[in-house]
Amino acid sequence: MTDDARAAAASAPLPDSHDVLRVIGARENNLKNVSVDIPKRRLTVFTGVSGSGKSSLVFATIANESQRLINETYPTFVQQFMGQLSRPEVDALENISPAIVVDQERMGANARSTVGTATDVHAMLRILFSRLGQPHVGSPQAFSFNVPSVSGAGAVTIATGSGAGRKERRSFEITGGMCPNCEGLGTASDLDLDALVDKTKSLAQGAILVPGYTVDGWMVRAYTESGFLDPDKPIQDYTEQERADFLYKEPTKVRIQSINMTYEGLVPKITKSMLQKDRDGLQPHVRAFVDAAVTFTPCPACGGTRLNEGARSSRIGDVNIADAAAMQISDLAAWLATVDDPEVAPLMAGLRDTVGSFLDIGLGYLSLDRASGSLSGGESQRIKMIRHVGSPLTDITYVFDEPTAGLHPHDIQRMNALLQQLRDKGNTVLVVEHKPEVIEIADHIIDLGPGAGRQGGEVRYTGDVAGLRRSDTITGRHLDDRARLKPSTRTATGSLPIRGATQHNLKAVDVDIPLGILTVVTGVAGSGKSSLIHGNVPAFDDVVVVDQTPIKGSRRSSPATYTGLLDTIRAAFAKANGVKPALFSANSAGACPACRGLGVIITTLGFTQTVETLCELCQGTGFSDEVLEYTLDGKNIAEVLALSASEALEFFPKGPAALTLARMVDVGIGYITLGQALNTLSGGERQRLKLAISMAKKGAIYVLDEPTTGLHLADIDNMLGMLDRLVEAGNSVIVIEHHQAVMAHADWIIDLGPGAGHDGGRVVFEGTPAELVAAGGTLTATHLAAYVAG
Repeated sequence: MTDDARAAAASAPLPDSHDVLRVIGARENNLKNVSVDIPKRRLTVFTGVSGSGKSSLVFATIANESQRLINETYPTFVQQFMGQLSRPEVDALENISPAIVVDQERMGANARSTVGTATDVHAMLRILFSRLGQPHVGSPQAFSFNVPSVSGAGAVTIATGSGAGRKERRSFEITGGMCPNCEGLGTASDLDLDALVDKTKSLAQGAILVPGYTVDGWMVRAYTESGFLDPDKPIQDYTEQERADFLYKEPTKVRIQSINMTYEGLVPKITKSMLQKDRDGLQPHVRAFVDAAVTFTPCPACGGTRLNEGARSSRIGDVNIADAAAMQISDLAAWLATVDDPEVAPLMAGLRDTVGSFLDIGLGYLSLDRASGSLSGGESQRIKMIRHVGSPLTDITYVFDEPTAGLHPHDIQRMNALLQQLRDKGNTVLVVEHKPEVIEIADHIIDLGPGAGRQGGEVRYTGDVAGLRRSDTITGRHLDDRARLKPSTRTATGSLPIRGATQHNLKAVDVDIPLGILTVVTGVAGSGKSSLIHGNVPAFDDVVVVDQTPIKGSRRSSPATYTGLLDTIRAAFAKANGVKPALFSANSAGACPACRGLGVIITTLGFTQTVETLCELCQGTGFSDEVLEYTLDGKNIAEVLALSASEALEFFPKGPAALTLARMVDVGIGYITLGQALNTLSGGERQRLKLAISMAKKGAIYVLDEPTTGLHLADIDNMLGMLDRLVEAGNSVIVIEHHQAVMAHADWIIDLGPGAGHDGGRVVFEGTPAELVAAGGTLTATHLAAYVAG
């Protein structure tokens, strides 16, 4: 910490020791024995460059320990279902309160989960319609698309006066609201059998074209060794019975090599394993197969509402529950205001408050029937916030990870109001954030750095905003940075014509997206940006989409494996030492015999409960002692994988590894170590890693979805320079973005709006940034003009 920073921090009065959350000696990840006091019942913003240690302090240390201590208060049998969190690397934490983490992880990709079910609003609507709906069709479950209609009989115990009870057989009936045709999914699927099976081949020749169905795999052996089919007979020569058994047979027990298995026709098997799962949750290659092989249409029986005829017949006025769920939430709020019945007054108060929270948080453009798996990370985080805004709990620690992600400057003001509202209820609010608009409202700021990775992990400043400006930290120096409008812009070399786009809220949009330049597509959250770009641009040739979706992979995956760097590194080690490349893989011949390459020993204590401890044999490297004896220019394989991308670039100054490493540094993730687990990367880091791989392609059309997510103010210029280099190399770059610095740097802006949901979906401006500022008239123009005026 600099002298000025220390002076500013010393001049600010600290609360009483019982009114601070005290961290003593935190060493999680790159933290260097950090000790810091965080005022309770205040809004504290954690700043610093990407990789400086903010998340390690806030999430991996404070939030993790709070949740671990809470879990330990539950009975052992409950802990078995919850799993066990490991204690963070910290000497002590004092005065911790229960922590609620509100992060950007996308909501579960469950095809039955919607915005309504995820927030309990649909549950309240079901109660409302069961009370007031006419005709009356049953209890709240009669309006649930996840509850089928079931009837049957069974034995029940009836209590008697003597206390012994007696058993009787009684019939029962559960009347749920699920549409029987689509089983509550709302869609009907039409399978292209030619995409499933090559009829000219036999099963033994690989006739099944479904991903994962290899000839020697168990899924195919269930068919070839079932006894129902001839594995060497071409599918086109099957009899009617063989064809029916192969494609549609009901689940049947079979025995294959002394193992009991369930045989099921290929069509129902694929339907269950792929089609009834949320599309966004499928692995990319499976999703591509499903998109090619299946046509999804609204269920003809329920019209896509997921509900049976009984649930749809009950109405309040002229609105049934499916109509209510399909309304834009701002319209739903207006309709709820017309429902006035003393019988449901308490229910209506809670329902209106919760729906009002959607409007307060800027999500009034959604509908309750929107699949939760289709929400962006920012939308998911704001949905989670709704659960807490109206909570009566106080003295809670709320932890937020960039709550402004995906928000237009116009919407950030509302987010700030909600953060302050949580604080004013007596809660401690901890926010990891880069946006100056959020930093400005902080009661207290903790700035980490000075750099990223091993160059970070220290507290550089604590105090208020005024003191941060006076400090000599990177954040303080860049807090008031403002990009300027370009004096001149590039000229397009062509265009991508989009005509009559109607995805989601788009209103038959016609627009030409320029090629050969940097185009920024902007507008308030929900205005239709993603619908326009992701719904239309990928259909053109040579389009590279780089977004923030999670990178699929196991716990063994790392930047080295994902980028292909590990193959190059293993080959270099093998050549230098005259041995096989497989020896330098912790997933293969080089694995530590004790932990099998994981670097940790996993001990199962009970049902779903495990404990991870550092492997003492390999000390967490995952490699055997034999492998660590081999070196390349003085370093063994574990030491090379512990290098950051920037350090590795110095170690591999030329060759194919250098090209990939240089691109990682270029996109701003030079601090990430080669062996770091992929699941520890943030959404912004994932996107930049994907971009580093994709940048090798020239003459392409790049689509980037908010590439500034997770970037410090000091890194924005580097990102803009990287975008320029992509364009100058002959590529076209289309960026969906809200950051004013990126807008100001654009050659062309396409602004959607004027509002969100059905109030958006139109192109309200096309032109250069200077023309947008001069024209005014849109929310984007207003905020961009204020930004460049600075």
